[in-house]
This record gives sequence, C-alpha cells and structure tokens, in this order.
Amino acid sequence: MSVSVQDSLLDLGGAADKPSVGPLGAAVRRTRLAHGAWVDICPGWLRGSGEVFAQLLESVPWRAEQRPMYDRVVAVPRLQCFYGEDTLLPHPVLTAARQALDEHYRPELGEPFCTAGLCLYRDGRDSVAWHGDTIGRGQREDTMVAIVSLGTARPLLLRPRGGGAASLRFDVGHGDLLVMGGSCQRTWEHAVPKTTRSIGSRISVQFRPQGVR
Repeated sequence: MSVSVQDSLLDLGGAADKPSVGPLGAAVRRTRLAHGAWVDICPGWLRGSGEVFAQLLESVPWRAEQRPMYDRVVAVPRLQCFYGEDTLLPHPVLTAARQALDEHYRPELGEPFCTAGLCLYRDGRDSVAWHGDTIGRGQREDTMVAIVSLGTARPLLLRPRGGGAASLRFDVGHGDLLVMGGSCQRTWEHAVPKTTRSIGSRISVQFRPQGVR
C-alpha cells in the first residue's frame, strides 16, 4: 500500500521506547459547546504513534467499501476496518488506550468503550462528510466517541446540526486524543474535509460504547 506520513518531532522517541499512552486528568482540555455537548482534547496522548501508524498500516485488513447515494453507488472515500466487542485489537497500545479511557471516563459515561472503528485517510482526497454517530443509541442518548489520531494531522470540523453557524476546527494527528461527549452526536455534526494540498496519511481510531455507531 502506497501512503506517506509527515512525522512530528514530538512523536519521535528513543529506539528503546515502546508506544504508550500518557496520563489523562489535568492533561485533558474541555471545550463546552451548545446544547449540552462538549469536546475534550489531549495533544500527543499516544506516544510513539509513528511506530503504531506503520504497524497498523500493514497489519489491519483495510477494506474499500461502497454506499448508495441517490441513484448510484459510490466508493467510500477512505479505507475502514471495524473491531467489535471481545475482538482482539490490532496493537497492544490500543488495548492500553481503551483501558485508560475507561478508567478516566467511566464515572461520567457510566459504561466502558467496547468497539473500535479504524479509518485510513490515504491522502487529501479521502474524507468524511458532515454527520453524527447516530446509528443506535447515539440518536437518542448522550454518549461519547473517543478518537485517537495517528499520522499526519488533519482538521476535524464541528458545527451545530443543521448548519447556520461557523464551524470549530481541531487539527488532530501524531497521537492526539479527541473525545466528543454529552449531546454532541445528536446536536452537532463533525467532518474531515477533502483538501487539494499534498499531505500525508492519517489513521483514525474511534472507540465507542456498546450500541453506538
């Protein structure tokens, strides 16, 4: 698979360093949004993310998918792989990340993160359109989606559902953690837009509770 990645100096560890996740708590910055939604950011949370990116790129069984759109079927502009409940994750540091997220967020979420969806954005032509994770309980209940970004930073945009207001922008990559919580999936939408700039590849790892897609 031919992809490229732009490394960050903050992501380069020593040869003996193993990929790991850092502390949460005070390292997390929360932005409160309208309608009971919020976004948490923890930059560089997954250390050694360049190594993890390279291993996931080769070991994950990436799939190109299609979907109906109006009167035709179109290619989904990214590669994907889904790891359901009780499925072994493709790298030990992702298991450690899920455990750390459970420990930090369970008092607020009330349940564990159970699944992991992986997306590979190969270059600036890959994207995801405006949407909320409203398949399942996210359509009617407050929930959380925790995203770990590996590889080149890409903008993740958020706007109130229905548009009509300026969007917020979070540039995430190189091990950054972004968590959308509260009513965010119901009352806001998020997107990763296309770009004509020459940029490297990004892998997004999305941890979700049971019944949220």
